[in-house]
Amino acid sequence: MNLGLKRSSFHILYIVSIFLLYSCDNSKDSKIVEGEGYVEVTGGKVWYRINGKTDHIPVLLLHGGPGSSSYGFEPYKKLSDDRPVIFYDQLGSGRSDRISDTTLMTVKRYVEEVEMLRKDLNLEKVYLHGQSWGTALGLEYYLKYPEYVEGIIFSSPYFSTKQWIKDANKLVETLPDSIQRIIRTNEENQSFSNPEYKDAVTLFYSNFLRRKERSQAKKDTAGIYFGTNVYEYMWGPSEFTATGTLLNYDRIDKLSEVKVPVLFITGEYDEARPSTVKYYQSLVPNAKFVEIRNSGHATLNDNPEEALSAIKKFLDATDKNKE
Repeated sequence: MNLGLKRSSFHILYIVSIFLLYSCDNSKDSKIVEGEGYVEVTGGKVWYRINGKTDHIPVLLLHGGPGSSSYGFEPYKKLSDDRPVIFYDQLGSGRSDRISDTTLMTVKRYVEEVEMLRKDLNLEKVYLHGQSWGTALGLEYYLKYPEYVEGIIFSSPYFSTKQWIKDANKLVETLPDSIQRIIRTNEENQSFSNPEYKDAVTLFYSNFLRRKERSQAKKDTAGIYFGTNVYEYMWGPSEFTATGTLLNYDRIDKLSEVKVPVLFITGEYDEARPSTVKYYQSLVPNAKFVEIRNSGHATLNDNPEEALSAIKKFLDATDKNKE
């Protein structure tokens, strides 16, 4: 009788051991699962989608705006064969909950939103890829949670409103005199709904924001996803006119504190002018710099092949150096 109990106990222990061993062996696969969903954050729910299921460190994409969406990152799916790519729309834009409470539209809250997403998705380490405003968000997240960041891609970076407007003014000066007068007059009068001002904005954007025309369907989708109220509250009426809560934002002095591998990307005709981005690169130890040819601010729209090639090269090299 006792012998039977011992044998029975042994079999139970054996089965439990095999189960635990199997669970441990598959723990990596269970951490990152392809698919989409929502994560509860302060103020609402944010949408995310994961493409790719390898065990490489994932890339978490931080879109621009504030108030834009991850829609412009769609070409990034081509890199998901190598590693998980995590698309997500910040609260107030895209497929995430829309908001009207301006107390939620703060840099600090958006940083905590990223951390809530990381925790919910059980991500031990991530590469951050910030685009435009997303680079400021990425920098702020790194400064608070450096232990979770493997490396950073600062694409068309924004770290200072003063510097951004300085660069924007230089680009405005390249436009016809009549367009410059329209811009300055309407800025002085704060008549940002004036049709002439809107036409001037469109011209500026075609030169420095997105040089390659999108299909009407893509324009419509991007328009639906755009969180205009977030953009106008935090930034302003246009890329070259800042009136929002980010008016005095400046974190250039914090770039020297970044100790992980960094890649800076900017377009040849970018609003984030190459000369400025090269200066930012000089402030980050051992950072890399790539200028994307024939591209404005939206490098993944204007020259996705060259942009993705530079990104993949950086990620692969950083992975290799880590081994």
